[in-house]
Amino acid sequence: MKKFGKGVVKCRILILLLAVALLIPSAIGYFNTRVNYDILSYLPEEIETMKGQDILADDFGIGAFSLCVVQGMENKEVCALEEQISAIPHVKEVIWYDTIADLSLPMAVLPDDVYDVFMNDETDATLLAVLYDTTMSADETMDAITEIRKLADQKCFVSGMSSVITDIKALSAKEVPIYVIIAVILSIIVLSLTMDSAIVPLFFLLSIGMAIIYNLGTNVIKGEISYVTQALAAVLQLGVTMDYSIFLWHSYEEECTKTDDKKEAMANAIAGTITSVVGSSITTVAGFIALCFMSFTLGLDLGVVMAKGVVFGVIGCVTILPSMILVFDKAVQKTKHKPIIPDLGGIAGWITAHYRWFVAAFLIILIPAIYGYTHTDVYYDLAGTLPQDLPSIVANDKLDESFDMNATHIFLIDSELPTKDVVAMIDEIEEVPGVKATIGLESVLGAGFPKEMLPDSILSFVQNDEYELLMVSSEYAVASDEVNEQCDRLNEILDKYDEKGMLIGEAPCTKDLINITNEDFKRVSAVSILAIFAIIFLVFKSISLPVILVAVIEFAIFINMGIPAYTHTVLPFIASIVIGTIQLGATVDYAILMTNKYKRARFDGLEKKEAITQALQGSIQSVIVSALSFFAATFGVGIYSNIDMISSLCILMSRGAIISMFVVIFVLPSLFMVFDKAVCKTSKGFINK
Repeated sequence: MKKFGKGVVKCRILILLLAVALLIPSAIGYFNTRVNYDILSYLPEEIETMKGQDILADDFGIGAFSLCVVQGMENKEVCALEEQISAIPHVKEVIWYDTIADLSLPMAVLPDDVYDVFMNDETDATLLAVLYDTTMSADETMDAITEIRKLADQKCFVSGMSSVITDIKALSAKEVPIYVIIAVILSIIVLSLTMDSAIVPLFFLLSIGMAIIYNLGTNVIKGEISYVTQALAAVLQLGVTMDYSIFLWHSYEEECTKTDDKKEAMANAIAGTITSVVGSSITTVAGFIALCFMSFTLGLDLGVVMAKGVVFGVIGCVTILPSMILVFDKAVQKTKHKPIIPDLGGIAGWITAHYRWFVAAFLIILIPAIYGYTHTDVYYDLAGTLPQDLPSIVANDKLDESFDMNATHIFLIDSELPTKDVVAMIDEIEEVPGVKATIGLESVLGAGFPKEMLPDSILSFVQNDEYELLMVSSEYAVASDEVNEQCDRLNEILDKYDEKGMLIGEAPCTKDLINITNEDFKRVSAVSILAIFAIIFLVFKSISLPVILVAVIEFAIFINMGIPAYTHTVLPFIASIVIGTIQLGATVDYAILMTNKYKRARFDGLEKKEAITQALQGSIQSVIVSALSFFAATFGVGIYSNIDMISSLCILMSRGAIISMFVVIFVLPSLFMVFDKAVCKTSKGFINK
């Protein structure tokens, strides 16, 4: 490692030039990486709802659909609007009552439930169903929705998941750059309070910023990333890799007290940093890799990008940052000052003297923490917590208000199914609570009307050689218990008449999301705990330390995830899966740092209390600075963001960093005081024989 350190010092100018040059292809890669705003697209491809979506797209050419509520328009104006919408690229079909009226079927003779689907005389509203030949989150679909909104301005309200995704894209594009600005400003404030140089924090942010750009640029290899990953990647990478830079700086300052040759001091600091940072970063990487074990592949998306980001962060820390510090050494020396926040190591003796209090607090708080952790509610409605003034949310409200409709299911049934069976099935479907109407050839035309008499232009988009489409409108909101029960009942009816039939749509997909992510939560938690347990076991060659360290951070996670149960805060479903893993992987480093110092002190012959006090004194400042840096990078984003999925994740991460900090400072040394004898007997390197 010393040779590597000397090589970095020798090539510092070249490293900086190369680092700047690499920003160009990274920027190109970043701008050519597509962002996916459809969370449901990360469901496993093999489940029935996703297979059904593929059939709908491949066999019928329907990738997505929107329901447009039109208010205050005469029928002839609606007809004109219908023609204009039909002319928009990638709009496959617009369905209104005149789609059927072409058959010389007057509107008055339509069945009442079908009439009510299209018209509401009380609110002077009519409903258009717009079908697209591109998928729900395709750029072409979002462009088409934008064009539809322009046509009728305040008279046409475009609802549906594609409309929501279009608004999320616009909101995310506006907010993501501000996330970075907020994280940088707050990080500068924290570093200015804790560092002894005014310019070094700027070098920290520049080197980490370059690593972030490299990470985001190399995502082009994946082709696309989710908007959640895009929004979190920069601030999360900044938060979890900042302490590597702090460690290098402190190591460099320590080496400078041993030699007047700053190049030699930096080479030694780099060598020492690599050894410590690589070991520390492995737990963080393990936490992110655990997310890759999710069936819901949003975890894979976030896990790969963030694990890659940690690696880039480590590389930047031992190459770019030391090169900057040496090249701009004069500026560094001129801006040195005393840290504004004093070293808090003096409280270490008080903590170890009162360790029984903190062990008691640990045991007392543990019970309500676990209760809260297991009783925190989560939501799966991807649109419900967005700002209420977004066009898609306004449109969804209009749809509910005018047509008492919140979800639309699609049945794919065997096209050879006898008409009488289809009619019987429709009758049963409409008896299901919350079903408003079922739209299909049989429900509109009746059992006695031969399908063969329909024009091919109409028949082709509702029926092919294998499948026929039925649309079922529901009064229940997506992700609600009521709609999930409704989906269960509809599937029972479908299986009764057509075992190979499929129920698809946003509500059935979301129901699958609930079932899958419940299993993912258990799997990811187990994988992350086992992985980090194994890493600690290998690092310390200890049986007891993995139990103590993981228990301490899990305790912090229980508190963090349990608080919402007592504040009656409902979390987005993804938070319950990823936060525990991220908090464990990112903050167990605090515990490992203190444990290393405790081990060294015991090996050097210090008695229990003295060794633990010294370990706490030597690590408390680093733990505080690391936790505050993580907090700074995420808290401001959590407060600012209007996308609740991003806001909640950032608030939880920032709060988790602070809780872990307090637990490591107060609880971990107290447990060491209690279990010192067991630790020394079951761990290698604690006793100098």
